[in-house]
Amino acid sequence: MESLPYKSELITVSEEMCDHNGHMNVNFYYKLFDKCYTDMYVEDLDFTSEYLESGFSTFTLEDSIRYLKEFRLGDKVYPSFYLNNANKKLLHFVGILLNDKDDVAAIFETVLGHINLNERKMTNFSDDKLLHILNYFKANKIEEDLPFDLKLKINDLQA
Repeated sequence: MESLPYKSELITVSEEMCDHNGHMNVNFYYKLFDKCYTDMYVEDLDFTSEYLESGFSTFTLEDSIRYLKEFRLGDKVYPSFYLNNANKKLLHFVGILLNDKDDVAAIFETVLGHINLNERKMTNFSDDKLLHILNYFKANKIEEDLPFDLKLKINDLQA
């Protein structure tokens, strides 16, 4: 499989990342996914510190990680992500970790909810923010079917 639209830098599995089984510990799968999609989240979707200071952020509502092939010490990991769906309150990201053979070794999905930090409640994105998210979504949409099923879903944006 080819990478998803947002590609992160190549990562080499270090000794620190390995557990007693001699492969990458599950904690590092999550850390890799989180760091990689956070870069896209801040750089491309503009969820910057200024946005946080404005009283809004997102909270993770649900995650799913599937481990398909192991990574061992010295293996190269190729992470990539995309925004699979968005609506007035939610974002659904999908990420994969590819190995040197371009096999999907892990699949990550996360759903984030838009939060008013003053009320600590989920709320709609502003019209401007939603437009920015939807423009990014359309510009980076994947037209072909993924070679795996998605576990998480959010409702499509109603026109």
